[in-house]
Amino acid sequence: MAVVYAAMWAYIGPRALSMITKEWGVEFAAVPGSEVDPGFLQFKRMPRGIELVETSVPFSASRAENEAKGYRRGMSSRSVYDDEFGELRVDESSPSDPSTGGVTAEKASTNFVRAVIGALHLHGGRSVARQFFKDHFMSRQLDMANLFSFKMPTRDLSRLCAREGFEAPVARLISETGRKSRHPVFIVGVYSGREKLGEGAGSSLDEARVRAAISALKGWYLYSPLDMRLPSDTEEDNTKTWQPRLVDGGEVIA
Repeated sequence: MAVVYAAMWAYIGPRALSMITKEWGVEFAAVPGSEVDPGFLQFKRMPRGIELVETSVPFSASRAENEAKGYRRGMSSRSVYDDEFGELRVDESSPSDPSTGGVTAEKASTNFVRAVIGALHLHGGRSVARQFFKDHFMSRQLDMANLFSFKMPTRDLSRLCAREGFEAPVARLISETGRKSRHPVFIVGVYSGREKLGEGAGSSLDEARVRAAISALKGWYLYSPLDMRLPSDTEEDNTKTWQPRLVDGGEVIA
């Protein structure tokens, strides 16, 4: 889930939406007035010198009690109680202090992009808004493989194979060169029975074995079907029926 939250933040997070606003050429008005200047985003700026206080509030009273007891805020609580980015929910109902007021430029840019998509959905329909989202957001490349961080990949791979009913993974040396030189290279593969799960190279056998385990884990979690169809794709005319996809059991708990 941590990788999912990081990917969502990279695509539609406040900072990403603020950068998209700049790429669209939207500039901020110097002073908001009664008339709207075309091409300028007008909003009441937060005065300088105002400390940005954390406005997030617990979703329920039980969370506040648990935090007072020193309970750890884990990934499960982030998935159940927090927002779509895994962050504490913000109390949007209570307005800001009237003496200060205003919002930051990042907040105004975020609301602007969301308002544009909402207007497209309202006046153009769901298909137009979806195509706009694909063109301006999903077209950006994000290296998902670099978001993964495994502390003990060999153990995680063993637990994953046990959960899925596979044979226990075994590391085997595929090839090597320069064992007695200053720069040896070992290529190790991780196998489950006769199936090779991953392959890695390193300057030592342990390094190559760890990299092979990481390669196997990334190959499992980053798998994507070739003919991927979403339920919303079936709303258009002359489309195939949607077939449910296999949902993975999630990350292993070691």
